[in-house]
Amino acid sequence: MLQKFFNWRTLLAITAIIIVIVTIIYSSYLSNQIQKDEVKKIELWIAAKNTEIQTDNIQALNLAGDITLKNNSIPIIWTNENDSIIDIVNTDTTKLKKSKNYAADKLAEFKELHPPIIWINPLDSTQKSKLYFGTSPIIKQLKWYPIVQLLIVFLFILVTLIALQTQNKSTQNQVWAGMAKETAHQLGTPLSSLQGWLEVLKDKAVDTKILAEIQKDIARLDLISDRFGKIGSTPKFVDTDVLHHVQNMVNYMKKRASGKIIMDVTLGENDDTVAPLSPQLFDWVIENLLKNALDALDGKGSIHTLIYRNADDIVIDVTDTGKGIPRNKWQTIFKPGYTTKKRGWGLGLSLTKRIVEQYHLGKIFVKDSELNKGTTFRVLLPKYRKV
Repeated sequence: MLQKFFNWRTLLAITAIIIVIVTIIYSSYLSNQIQKDEVKKIELWIAAKNTEIQTDNIQALNLAGDITLKNNSIPIIWTNENDSIIDIVNTDTTKLKKSKNYAADKLAEFKELHPPIIWINPLDSTQKSKLYFGTSPIIKQLKWYPIVQLLIVFLFILVTLIALQTQNKSTQNQVWAGMAKETAHQLGTPLSSLQGWLEVLKDKAVDTKILAEIQKDIARLDLISDRFGKIGSTPKFVDTDVLHHVQNMVNYMKKRASGKIIMDVTLGENDDTVAPLSPQLFDWVIENLLKNALDALDGKGSIHTLIYRNADDIVIDVTDTGKGIPRNKWQTIFKPGYTTKKRGWGLGLSLTKRIVEQYHLGKIFVKDSELNKGTTFRVLLPKYRKV
């Protein structure tokens, strides 16, 4: 799925680049063609002016006047040889009247854009003048076209990526929920059977210590089944003492850890650690973090859990003195399938992140880690659940 998503993104990026390159090239071509056409129009306009000066023929004069009037888009400034302005055509007349410097500023602008066209009086070759011309509105609009096109392409890609990402997440959620429900269902049948066999063993006068241990294992399996059942459905949230649950999980993991590992819990200055939780799922979060820390220690070291409250959240920091995590893996470790163990599916931290962020609307991340010195995972749980 991720590979498919990556291929889609690559294809979209290549398509966008091609569209932008083609658009820029074509826009540049059109702009050059229009500018050449405008130069011809100006030359035609000059020819029409010459005709008006040279002939008395009514038809020729009418044609010349018509050509002159039809140039209503190309701005032109007519000057003498010394660049003193004689006439201005197709510029903003309002600004021309209000601003004394408008004509001079426009002349300077036109000089930067194009070299002038020299006009020689057909009746007196000693009289010369210059025609400076600017950019017509259509060329100005054409210059914005690649930018507009780029924005459209960008929006198209953005919408497509969001749609693909949403679809990808939806598919993942369905897989997670389906897998969780199926696991809970598969565990249900043997659990019921084990409960029945336990009652049979009680009637057979089996050693009570053995029965107690079997009962603990059945209770553990029942808890796991309940957790998976809640992953596959909408869990119920109740105001829960975070410290109490963390302490219970630390005590539980202590019994299963090496005697060379020190595990403790510290409460910050503010002792109010009540937050809306799904207790079974929250216990799973702490259990996964503690197991992850134990795996990093290789049989010796310490795991310290700090709990305190800030303005908005209950903060839980789980710090170990293990082998650490490279900084470039801080995000990767939460992805499904990522694991450094020889055995396992790499779902522990992925499930933990899903429980914290999707169900409890909190956050979990690597706060700090240094190779061969240890790692701190931080969990933020909202004090108030937003409905």
